[in-house]
Parts: sequence; structure tokens; C-alpha cells
Amino acid sequence: MSIPHPARTARTESAALVLDLASLVVVRDGARLLDAVDLEVQEGQRWIVLGPNGAGKTTLLQVIGGHLFPTSGWAAILGEVLGETDVFELRPRVGLASAALADRLPREERVRDVVLTAAYAVVGRFRERYDQLDAERAERLLALMGMAGFAERRFGTLSEGERKRVQIARALMSDPELLLLDEPAAGLDLGGREDLLRRLSRLAHDPTAPTIIMVTHHVEEIPAGMTHVLMLREGRVVAAGELGATLTSANLSACFGLPLTLHQAGGRFAALLADPVAAPAD
Repeated sequence: MSIPHPARTARTESAALVLDLASLVVVRDGARLLDAVDLEVQEGQRWIVLGPNGAGKTTLLQVIGGHLFPTSGWAAILGEVLGETDVFELRPRVGLASAALADRLPREERVRDVVLTAAYAVVGRFRERYDQLDAERAERLLALMGMAGFAERRFGTLSEGERKRVQIARALMSDPELLLLDEPAAGLDLGGREDLLRRLSRLAHDPTAPTIIMVTHHVEEIPAGMTHVLMLREGRVVAAGELGATLTSANLSACFGLPLTLHQAGGRFAALLADPVAAPAD
């Protein structure tokens, strides 16, 4: 159960503040997955959460999505404080695309229905009723993600890249105020990755799109148009702030525990070892 943070209890609620985390701690099975995380996300911002495997990125997204309660600290999502609100009312306001959710989607279901069922926050068609506006919105979102001709296909017959795009269309179906993307480019080949990142870049540049928080552990997977970055290592914040000022070689090296050199071109990033032929440290 979250404990209200004293510094936050007197704050006047702001419509522009989408996410407010203070001294956030998550402990599971004796392991400290997140340790004293502070973060504020304003409406319209596009955040990257960057860090190595085991840094706590997915755990953080689970808290933000209302699927995991912190051990201690303060977590307010869309003005609702975890531990003081009904998460079943909060979750439909947050769109989520993740590998864990994808594993629950019925492989035999039509692609259109995979997207449609997000309107009721369910997985799999049952007895829900959808009107024509729902169907039209699902079709528009599939077209946005380059999947217009796939509505009648079975979800399980799609390629990995196609399934990723359907998941993002599904995450947008409920017209969320906050969009969470957990490693959306993971497992894609070069062509699939670049096609997906091009579409995510368009979304990031769209002023009508929801606030975005995207997790990755590759700087090459950061779409152009992202505005801020949170860098995690072993559950703790290494750096956080505007992308241009915060994503530096020094911060990246501290985040991944290696001497790295960051390169940037056309709004995209790449990173290499500062001395690729040097002997590894013991």
C-alpha cells in the first residue's frame, strides 16, 4: 500500500501533471526493484525510460499502469493516488502495449477484435456489444499503424512486427490520456524496427496524441520526437530530464556501466564502446 508523501499532500492538483512519483520503492521477494524513484511527467511530454536489463524499467511501468502497488512512497497517476483510488477505473485511462499483455491475446481472434476489445478493457470477444463508431475507430487505428488490410486476419498468423503494430493500435483504442509502451521494438528485424519507429515518431509529433512513456534498453530504438528521458540502473535514477541535455555519453556510461560514446543524427541515436578494442575490466 502506498503511503502519501508529506511533500506532496499539500500540492494543488494540476491538470497538466500526468504522473507524480516521489520516493517510490518497490520490494519483491526481498529484492529492491525500485529505490527512491522521483519523477514528474507533464501532459504532452514524450518520455523514454532507458536502462540495462534488470534496471526496474518494466516494474516502473507496472506501477504507472496501476498493475503493481509500491512498497512505499507516493504514486499519483492522472491525479489518482495509488492506494486511494479504484485502479479498475484508472486502468482504462492508460493505454498499454507490452509482451505480457500480448501473450494473453487469443491467437485465433481476428485482428479487428483484438483492437475492439480494448474498449471494454477485456481480452477476447465474449458478449460485449460494440457500435459502429467503435468499429470505425478500430479501423482508423489499424490504418494509422499500417495494418488497414489485416482486420480479418487471425492475430496468430501475423509476423512479430505486425503483432507489435496491432498491440499499439489496441493501446490507443480507449482514447487514453497516457500511453505506455514496454519495449515495442524488441525482437524486430532492422526493417520491422525502422517501420515501427517511423510510425511512433509520427505519433510523438502529433499534438493530439496522449502523453507517452516508452521503455527500451537500446538508444537506437528511441523514436524521433521524444522529449525527455529517465535513466535507471539497479532500480535507482541515474539521470532524468529533457532528452537533449540528459542523454549524454557520460550519463549513458553511468547507466550501463561501460565507457560509451553517444552519436546523434536526424533526431535518432546510436551508442558504441568508447574503445572497442580495449581489454574488458575484470
